[in-house]
Amino acid sequence: MVLKNQTLIKKMTLEEKAAMMSGKDTWSTVSYENIGIPSMFLADGPHGLRKQAGASDHLGLNASLPATCFPTAATVANSWDEKLGEELGEYLGEEAVSLGVNVVLGPGLNIKRSPLCGRNFEYFSEDPYLSGKMAAAYIRGIQSKGVAACPKHFAANNQELRRMASDSVVDERTFREIYTTGFEIAIKEGKAKAIMSSYNLINGIYANENAHLLQEILVDEWGFDGIVVSDWGGSNDHVLGVKHGSHLEMPSTGKMGVKEILKGIESGRLKEEVLDKRVDELLTVILDTQKAIKDGKGKVIDKTKHHEFARKVARESIVLLKNDGNILPLNQGTKVTVIGDFAETPRYQGAGSSLVNPTRLETTLNVFDESGLILNSYEKGYERNKETNEKLIEQAKIAANQSEYVLIYAGLDEISESEGMDRTHMRLPQNQIKLIEEISKVNKNVIVVLSAGSAIEMPWIHHVKAVVHGSLGGQAGASAMLDVLTGTYCPSGKLNETYPLKYEDTPAFKYFPGKERSSEYRESLFVGYRYYETIGINVLFPFGFGLSYTKFSYSDLNVSKEGVTFCIKNIGFYDGAEIPQLYIGKQSDKIFRPIRELKGFTKVFLKFGEERQVTIPFDDKTFRYFNIHTNKWELESGVYTISIGKNATEMVLQSEIMVDGTDAMSPYLKENLPAYFSGMITNVDDNQFEQILNSPIPYGGWDKDGLIDVNDTICQLYYAKSWFARFVYKVITSIKNSSEKKGKPNLNILFIYNMPFRGIAKMTGGRINMGMVKALVEIANGRELTGFYHFITSAIKKER
Repeated sequence: MVLKNQTLIKKMTLEEKAAMMSGKDTWSTVSYENIGIPSMFLADGPHGLRKQAGASDHLGLNASLPATCFPTAATVANSWDEKLGEELGEYLGEEAVSLGVNVVLGPGLNIKRSPLCGRNFEYFSEDPYLSGKMAAAYIRGIQSKGVAACPKHFAANNQELRRMASDSVVDERTFREIYTTGFEIAIKEGKAKAIMSSYNLINGIYANENAHLLQEILVDEWGFDGIVVSDWGGSNDHVLGVKHGSHLEMPSTGKMGVKEILKGIESGRLKEEVLDKRVDELLTVILDTQKAIKDGKGKVIDKTKHHEFARKVARESIVLLKNDGNILPLNQGTKVTVIGDFAETPRYQGAGSSLVNPTRLETTLNVFDESGLILNSYEKGYERNKETNEKLIEQAKIAANQSEYVLIYAGLDEISESEGMDRTHMRLPQNQIKLIEEISKVNKNVIVVLSAGSAIEMPWIHHVKAVVHGSLGGQAGASAMLDVLTGTYCPSGKLNETYPLKYEDTPAFKYFPGKERSSEYRESLFVGYRYYETIGINVLFPFGFGLSYTKFSYSDLNVSKEGVTFCIKNIGFYDGAEIPQLYIGKQSDKIFRPIRELKGFTKVFLKFGEERQVTIPFDDKTFRYFNIHTNKWELESGVYTISIGKNATEMVLQSEIMVDGTDAMSPYLKENLPAYFSGMITNVDDNQFEQILNSPIPYGGWDKDGLIDVNDTICQLYYAKSWFARFVYKVITSIKNSSEKKGKPNLNILFIYNMPFRGIAKMTGGRINMGMVKALVEIANGRELTGFYHFITSAIKKER
């Protein structure tokens, strides 16, 4: 085996090579400057760089250096614009170089399995194709500046509850078609130099030690030649991780990681040549990214230019959801009343490790004068995370009654969307709902401006004339929204996820989140629109939906073996962009399928009256499915329906094509899987789930002996036998609940709450080792004296 950095590696001792597999501190790698190995810095950056100025912490509680806060991934995905995503990546890469960041930890492209996942704001879509294409674009842009992108979290990481210890029980076909296809596109088309493994287990094996995931799929099938970085505290068996393809456990585990590797080599669990290979691959990324940092660190960024680009991204990602009577756009000089705390204190990003310290921050009120509208008055209307304030509503009603138009700024507050916690419902805060209903009684021209990173229910929507969704628009989102409201820009965004009428309609309603050890993905392929469209459930807004101030007509569909061509014409009175979407479907008695699946899209800008021919090519993912018996991608022979849609529901052009398949034996018997062949997956029985799993359903509950073990999370101290452990649980829970009541999640407490005991050893920089952790578990299980003794003796051994 020839190593690229063989000369360097020969200069390193075994202990030095082992040390390279763990971080030096929270954000950087071990360096050996004497032999030419510099340190590499990693920083969060899904929508802006978060490099901390002082003491480091994973969740961003400590201040970070100012950086442009671009719109979140959930916002940018509404643009459906790969070129825009790549340009955004270039801006991120430029800021990374300036700040001395070698690896940008992003983008995040986990699938929005449920609207309630607390981190959906950080992810692109419910669809893997859209997610993958946007992620690949970001990656190309970031890496064009000489630094590395690190897409995350690989894979099937779809809930925050017990995220560090939850087992995603998912059938292989669904795993490949839904939960890893986006990553496949990101790796193959984006050429990512790094990837972050997720916290969770996948069918019983932790992602960071999963040979099937990290070797068989990532390396052998996709040809990945970069590095795998653990999520922070997500390395569980360090030796097994290195053996199966993980290169870097983060953060630093002190001397513990080195000792584990050395012991693994001594015992034969890990071969030194495998360690050398991992070191070589890590050194390649370190050295490849170092030139850009050396040449560009400290370079002054044009903050105004970056801010204006953030405005452009936000503007092109805004989705017009309702526009009764063409109330929008508002004419210059129109007098309006603005209501809602979000106009004064915007929701422009999520909470958690992606938190950015913006270079500047617009609010609607401080940029309103630039819009050409006239502000009659502003009223707060509601208080964040508090009960309905009738006095504020009455004041808002008085103002609304004296105005021709009302803009209500509403959305999900900070406590609703955060890393470390899932949402409990899909509603807006009740005080905002009450405000919208009451204002609508005194003014018929109400326009609601939404800020939220994931889908919400809108039972109030019939009360208002228009709804404009800005998602989480970043630091320039306020002016971008006013550009759309006034017609300076014609809205062109389309939803990256379905908005159901109510949460109970969602496919994973009965399965999400997994509340004990496992989370069972019984809905299989039927995620998002794949479910709603297949069984014909009415939704509030379908996947891919978005209105415009202009109109488009479609014609002349032609289908060939290479792809589809058709014509689009702007038949309205505004210049604008349209996003035609290619969907593929097939009726089959052998392979269960959703009625249609997204397999291509493009964004086309047309001046009013302009017509253009559009081409969307087929690719290797257009007709494939994953066969769990042959364990590879196959093609089913037969006739496929080719549809061009404005969204997942509204097909405007259709044709058919005959495809010659691979004629692999079907892995299913239709009569044995009625739920899956019909799409009626909300009550899948054990027998059918086991058939698609191709194995028995693993036991997913707590330990039957009632004892805590190192893989159990801190929140399970509720069940502990020790009074002291239960007291600790009460203290942690009290702090957590108190922060939630204040409307500002305590991110460190949320991290601890969902962290398994073994994570203590991985997140304390080696100060607490696994022996000490096992002693803490003994204490929790009621063996206090024994546990305290073992804790002390383990601490003494650690110091030797």
